Amino acid sequence: MDMVFSNQTIKNILNRYRKIWAVEYANGLLGWDREVYMPRMGALERGVANAELSMLAQKFILEENFVNLVESVNVDELNDWEKGVIRVLKREIKHARAIPPEVIGEMSRVTSEASMAWREAREKNDFEKFKPYLEKIVVLSRKIADYLGYEEHPYDALADLFEEGYTVRDYDRFFEDVEKNLRTLLDKILDSDWPREHVLEKEKYDIPGMEKVNRKVLDIFGYPFETRARMDVSTHPFTMGLGWGDVRITTRYEGFDFRRSLLSTIHEFGHALYELQIAKEINITPIAHGVSSGIHESQSRFWENIIGRSREFSELIHPVLKESLDAVKNYDSEEIYLYLNIVRPSFIRTEADEVTYTMHILLRYRLEKMMIAGEVNVADLPELWNNQMEELLGIVPKRYSEGILQDIHWSGGMIGYFPTYALGTVLAAQIYHHIQTDIPEFHEHIRNGKFEEIKKYLEEKIHRFGKTYPPKELFRKSFGEEPTSKYFIEYIQKKYLS
Repeated sequence: MDMVFSNQTIKNILNRYRKIWAVEYANGLLGWDREVYMPRMGALERGVANAELSMLAQKFILEENFVNLVESVNVDELNDWEKGVIRVLKREIKHARAIPPEVIGEMSRVTSEASMAWREAREKNDFEKFKPYLEKIVVLSRKIADYLGYEEHPYDALADLFEEGYTVRDYDRFFEDVEKNLRTLLDKILDSDWPREHVLEKEKYDIPGMEKVNRKVLDIFGYPFETRARMDVSTHPFTMGLGWGDVRITTRYEGFDFRRSLLSTIHEFGHALYELQIAKEINITPIAHGVSSGIHESQSRFWENIIGRSREFSELIHPVLKESLDAVKNYDSEEIYLYLNIVRPSFIRTEADEVTYTMHILLRYRLEKMMIAGEVNVADLPELWNNQMEELLGIVPKRYSEGILQDIHWSGGMIGYFPTYALGTVLAAQIYHHIQTDIPEFHEHIRNGKFEEIKKYLEEKIHRFGKTYPPKELFRKSFGEEPTSKYFIEYIQKKYLS
């Protein structure tokens, strides 16, 4: 750590920060356990524990001596890593000062209970079981936005929590550009002979066999099972980076349409790799995580779409699939490629193709803005959801579980998070544009299962810095340009219509 942090005041700050880190670590581990192992009846106690830990972390970060130490630093005397520490801590202190402890505790308690209520509501296709929890979360989110403050739209305050420096103005401009171009491209693709369905979608698979496939794919990628990482099962796949030496992902097995499990696993690997490749020297510090949700999603979508849906990857894993899945034995690698790249409007975001995926995010973004602005009642959300789905994709869900109840995020209070999925999808294509120039053998590396140079490139450009730089600055520093959607549109055009 001394190689990175030489300023004595920074060292003192980091020593005092360890107890804040420890509380956040404990809360993270409790969150992982809640989604993977905890019995449903444990939600009430877990909610109390999460609330107390969240308020304790707030208390620690607002201790007068700690705040004074952070605010006394002359940033002109610091290196980039140290400046990152101060920037992140000042943001955390600002947020902690703004939001009363009772609001933080209440949000933590409600979301802990809400996640279990959402799971039951989704299974039983019963929105009423989840509605009262979502109503409380929306009210609390509005309060948090007001406490944090904003210039133009209350959603700005929440968006900034997940993507530092981004506002409604940024996202409105972004979605307007993407939607305009994607609508045209989607219509052309649907009018072409590109496959809209595949018989493998209905084929059942043996779950132990699918687990072998997922583990083998992760082995090929170099996922450090047992030493620094693990994979479990949850209702909604996710990644938990507890520290340099403990990064966990989950996947799910539904017993049919194996690409759902495969692509989810590859997606979460992208998140995990980011956390695994953050510089070890900054572990247990405020900058030792991914800088933002959008940059994080760019990594998961890069691995899921750019690599996982590539023709070369289908060639690579075809023998692995044939060995463990009976349903695949009659199909060659080209058929697997087409199966992984079906394009059609569908209900479930996590199963959406890379062309229609952003429309799913636009739907959620529109609803979230209305929720936070007080322009819609929670009771009206299912109907609004269905109307938006019909407008954007021309389909209408028949069940809550394939509409309003499909995502876990609102149960976790993560209003403001969804736009980062679309941002990450677009940034993944921008990274792809640059990596092909910098690594001409990129596609051959995938075909041959040689991922070390690709991983090293992502480490050097993005991963190792953690939160050292704000997301927009990191992208400019690493790729020499602003985030833009033009490469994503070009990527879709070339892949599906050229």
